[in-house]
Amino acid sequence: MSLVRLTAEQVELRERARAFVDDVLIPREEAAERAGGRLPEQDVQEIMKAAVAARLNGGRHAPEHGGQGWSAVDYVLVHEQFGRNTNGLWWWVPDAYNVLAAGTPEQVDRYLRPALKGDAWISYAVTEEHAGSDPSGIATTAVPDGDEWILNGEKWFVTSGDVAAAHIVVAVVEGHGPTLFIVDADTEGVEFVDEPLFTHTFPHGHPTVRLTDVRVPGDAVLGGLGQADALQQSWFVEERLGIAVHCVAAMGRLLEEAVAWAGTREQGGARLIDHQGVAFPLADSAADATAARLLVYEVAALADSGADRKIVHAKASVAKLFASEAAYRCADRAVQTFGGRGYIRTNVAERFLRELRVDRIWEGTSEIQRLIISRSLERRGVRQVIA
Repeated sequence: MSLVRLTAEQVELRERARAFVDDVLIPREEAAERAGGRLPEQDVQEIMKAAVAARLNGGRHAPEHGGQGWSAVDYVLVHEQFGRNTNGLWWWVPDAYNVLAAGTPEQVDRYLRPALKGDAWISYAVTEEHAGSDPSGIATTAVPDGDEWILNGEKWFVTSGDVAAAHIVVAVVEGHGPTLFIVDADTEGVEFVDEPLFTHTFPHGHPTVRLTDVRVPGDAVLGGLGQADALQQSWFVEERLGIAVHCVAAMGRLLEEAVAWAGTREQGGARLIDHQGVAFPLADSAADATAARLLVYEVAALADSGADRKIVHAKASVAKLFASEAAYRCADRAVQTFGGRGYIRTNVAERFLRELRVDRIWEGTSEIQRLIISRSLERRGVRQVIA
């Protein structure tokens, strides 16, 4: 454990989340893998019902909106358990992007509350063909027309876009800059133009969504004109911490599985783990996992302390960079430990090898994290970033 001291309530929360993952999610991994990530509707409903019963839905959202009101440390405690699961089955736990908390009372009632109960999914449409890690290239526009807005553009990699009741769309408003809009999925002019296949299997798709002269009411603006960047910085901190702690969790499970195998499998008259060529990579992975875990919990505690948001933002980038790069190394070593069995898709190491690869890309590539960190070293000072 890190130097973060857990309360009795936090220990109970962690164990509640662990039981949910062990009893509800992990037993469904292989079925999800064989089905390309999708589960029968009965399984989906059972997962969501169990998550709500365990009070794991809407973790970071306020209780008055239907959430749990978790701190950042609470959040990483739970997601360290979620991340032990492959195939992204934790995605079925009802939740919503944190920017929705900036909505009007009407938007909260219409979009946020149903999402936290599992009655609707909301997607977040940011990335475009020529605007990925650098959102300054966003070309989607929103033009006022009387009491309405007209949106035009195309969004890529819209997670849950195939099942969403509504999309949070980043569009540029002249004179204001990037702005968030809530667009109902059934609005005329919203269409799917591609459903790409990805390396991992996931509960929902990541389609390309095109908006052609899409009309939305004036009150579709989320959080105010020109506020997208400010709202998304808070979102990125949470998302990057989430990715980092999922990577920590994956390393823990990979080590458990690989050590158990290496401790019983015999080759050349000795157990695999008695061979330094097998044991030392596992030791390196343990060092990576330990360092990443300490880092994630310290950043979460810093966020809870009310520290400078820009410092927290930089440290969240450090956590995501280190944990995502380390986790992929760990998965590769685990596959090697299992040998040919590690290349079978029913093996947890093989699944994690595919799934962890994207953690070095989404919510800001490793190169973008390095850019954020290096700029922070200069602007905030080395000690502020690394202390």
